[in-house]
Amino acid sequence: MHNILIVDDEAGIRDSLAAILADESYSATSADSGEQCLELARKGNFDVVLLDIWLPGIDGLETLQQIRELEDPPEVIMISGHGTIETAVRATKLGAYDFLEKPLSLERTLIVVKNAIESRKLHSENLDLKKQLQAKSVIVGDSIPMKALRQQISLMAPTNGRVLIYGESGTGKELVAHAIHAQSLRKDETFVEVNCAAIPEDLIESELFGHYKGSFPGASSDKEGKFQRANGGTLFLDEVGDMSLKTQSKVLRTLDEQRFTPVGSDKTITVDVRVIASTNKDLEEEQSRGNFREDLFYRLNVIPFYVPPLRERKEDIPQLTRHFLKELAATYGRRPREISDDAIDALMRYSWPGNVRELRNVIERIVIMNPTTTRFENKHLPPLVYRDGSRRAPRGDFSTLHQARDAYERDYILKKLDENHGNVTRAAEVLGLERSHLYRKMKTLGISAKE
Repeated sequence: MHNILIVDDEAGIRDSLAAILADESYSATSADSGEQCLELARKGNFDVVLLDIWLPGIDGLETLQQIRELEDPPEVIMISGHGTIETAVRATKLGAYDFLEKPLSLERTLIVVKNAIESRKLHSENLDLKKQLQAKSVIVGDSIPMKALRQQISLMAPTNGRVLIYGESGTGKELVAHAIHAQSLRKDETFVEVNCAAIPEDLIESELFGHYKGSFPGASSDKEGKFQRANGGTLFLDEVGDMSLKTQSKVLRTLDEQRFTPVGSDKTITVDVRVIASTNKDLEEEQSRGNFREDLFYRLNVIPFYVPPLRERKEDIPQLTRHFLKELAATYGRRPREISDDAIDALMRYSWPGNVRELRNVIERIVIMNPTTTRFENKHLPPLVYRDGSRRAPRGDFSTLHQARDAYERDYILKKLDENHGNVTRAAEVLGLERSHLYRKMKTLGISAKE
């Protein structure tokens, strides 16, 4: 139910408005002065205030000004029996949503209240979206590479220079792109992302530049391209190394001219877009193979960034882990969880081939699978993670070849059991052994079926 605050020094008007709003399923509260209005507004959660201009004590315009200074102000609709255009203009400049004249029209009042509620809802959704986008641009980690990366971002983000972000899959290239946009002069404009590796080659051109209805089979309606959507803002070309040579040519021309032609059209569209690209490939090597245009490479590689893999900044793992625990607890509506030092040590010993993305997935898995656990230990980690860490240290410290062979066989069998989710029958098939033979081998090596 939406809450409406009615502020008027005439009791008859307050009562009439309250009754009308109650009939429309609104909750109405009344005040007879600006001072009482401000007291209620600071304590309550109102969606709309119907505020008379002429009030005893502080008048409606001053009350409006103080309402707009609240942390999450309601929409304010000014009402007056003898308002002027000058007063209405001043109220609008102070932040009033609309202006109603007495005697009030029932139909118009309800329409304006409804529209004001929708406006506040949209405003709240935009604030929530901005908070989510800000969270996406937070770079966690105090290792030297991460400090250097944040410094580099702060230096070049306010410029319009094109950026090429290098790094393995899962290192956080998209996060860096969001951080650059969030600190740029275009931060209030659109951030548009295109995953060049995920879009089929025959559709990538349409995705980037849009198309007109009937321009190719399946084009049943006009479509706006990503370049046009990003006009005034930032376009992020993720995994640009997977883009076809034909599309590279058109992207190159668009970067040079800041204009393009949609598929199936002869109309030229001009845009103002900052392009950030990323790749997990060696683009110079791709050039030598004829897979990537040299001229496009130099257009994109104005400011190169390198995001190091997680194995090169393992000192960030404890901070990243606790960050993900807090984030995921909020996502799943649970209290923040703790994690033991032993579990952190195991996480730091693991090689993390999937980088930060794999770490987050691991933390999400243990949060989901252990809903009542308040402190995560080694036993809660996926077997591959803690086994990998626990077996690295002693490797090479065997006194006999027999011990080394047994250790290798044990690790290998455990790995295959992990890959088959502990199913001994499937693991035996993969290993090329009889099920009974694998059981005997596991017993000899000290591996339990539960393990």
